[in-house]
Amino acid sequence: MTKTLRHFINGQKVEGVSGRFGDVFNPATGAVTARIPLASASEAALAVEAAAKAFPAWRDTPPLQRARVMFRFRELLEGHLDELAGLVSSEHGKVLSDARGSVLRGLEVVEFACGAPHLLKGAFSENVGRDVDSHSVRQPLGVCAGITPFNFPAMVPMWMFPLAIVCGNSFVLKVSEKVPSTALRLAELLTEAGLPDGVMNVVNGDREAVDALLTHAQVNAVSFVGSTPVAEYIHRTASSRGKRVQALGGAKNHMVIMPDADLEQAADALMGAAYGSAGERCMAISVAVAVGDQVADALAERLQPRVANLRVGPATDPTAEMGPLVTREHLQKVSSYVDLGVQEGAELLLDGRHPSIAGNEGGFFLGGCLFDKVTRNMRIYREEIFGPVLVIVRTPDFETALKLVNDHEYGNGTAIFTRDGDTARSYAARVQAGMVGINVPIPVPMAFHSFGGWKRSLFGDVHVHGMEGIRFYTRLKTVTSRWPTGIRTGADFHMPVMK
Repeated sequence: MTKTLRHFINGQKVEGVSGRFGDVFNPATGAVTARIPLASASEAALAVEAAAKAFPAWRDTPPLQRARVMFRFRELLEGHLDELAGLVSSEHGKVLSDARGSVLRGLEVVEFACGAPHLLKGAFSENVGRDVDSHSVRQPLGVCAGITPFNFPAMVPMWMFPLAIVCGNSFVLKVSEKVPSTALRLAELLTEAGLPDGVMNVVNGDREAVDALLTHAQVNAVSFVGSTPVAEYIHRTASSRGKRVQALGGAKNHMVIMPDADLEQAADALMGAAYGSAGERCMAISVAVAVGDQVADALAERLQPRVANLRVGPATDPTAEMGPLVTREHLQKVSSYVDLGVQEGAELLLDGRHPSIAGNEGGFFLGGCLFDKVTRNMRIYREEIFGPVLVIVRTPDFETALKLVNDHEYGNGTAIFTRDGDTARSYAARVQAGMVGINVPIPVPMAFHSFGGWKRSLFGDVHVHGMEGIRFYTRLKTVTSRWPTGIRTGADFHMPVMK
């Protein structure tokens, strides 16, 4: 019998009462594994109200005590690592090694959050004027909301709620309805770690729940990761109501391969960057920019056997390097882009549209696809495909390659492979992207740095985690004080200045 999942509100599992449900699939088999309640606006409001009620006491909890909850949460994450990786794989389809790695990257943000007593320290200046002192503090916002995508059921939520909570806020997470189980388990582990009821809440749902969070008067900040159209909508809707917003959108990440690059290294890097997690990640490299036809020919020659031998299978297969796509609808969408590329005149070197996965014929599998001689006017170049499809674009020189990257509407991440320091330095300085790798194909920052793109890959001014995350989930207050000294100077009607 298919299980029915629940929401997590005020420290308790709560049955859905909207009467609307969605199906959760095992992408490797195509079978329905659970039903998920889709929250109504009133149910989402219950989660916000629970968070608002819990906020004052949590705000007043010393940062050291908040950090100790995070320390215990970190220990629980390590102890349940295999369980969490299994949940990620069962609903997203990632192979287990990739799922495990994604949980560990989320755990790194928790480790960073454990430093809250230091991270939240303010500043103090004595005698800014005669007998006048000033100090600044960072204080929490109140109720914060997170809206997360299907591709990283553990990591992306942990980009958000650990920092929000350790800063003294309460949180409502609206997780992707395709991959709900991991976030619900994380909420249970937080409670086990000692987090008070109502500080962390999880609602399952679709646009109705999202809109309820975006418009609720008691939600003060919204964090989002997903596609650019939705990111733009969330930023516009929430910011128009006075909420603080960080909304990370789509990407079309380029990797420039220079003539002096180690092509074996570049080809290996492209395999992991383009086909890892079935290409379902915003930092995937989807465009290989070859500088010169000789480089393009040599790169294509090296990539073809690698893509052809890519081991595609379910997470239960320990030899699998790439799992299925998340849903049948997404499989059809990505496959349609491969059809489109052929129609547009690109050269399809490897066609993964009809893989044979013995025993998993109902799964949402797509093999690695590789295009050559793709041009900048083609839709398979311009649009985010979000699947295991890599395209090679040929450029005559470095300046043309740089212009190609900078002209694209997205500016999330990029990489360059070269042995030349001048070229690498020039690229890093001039490229219009938020994250840059030099001989590193997926330059995802560590938790103590911050993650985010430029242009239409980010709406809002603040990136996630690192010190940017601390700043996002707090607001600055500066206090200027003078204590009576027995000296009266009378009223002063001028702008205060230091004399």
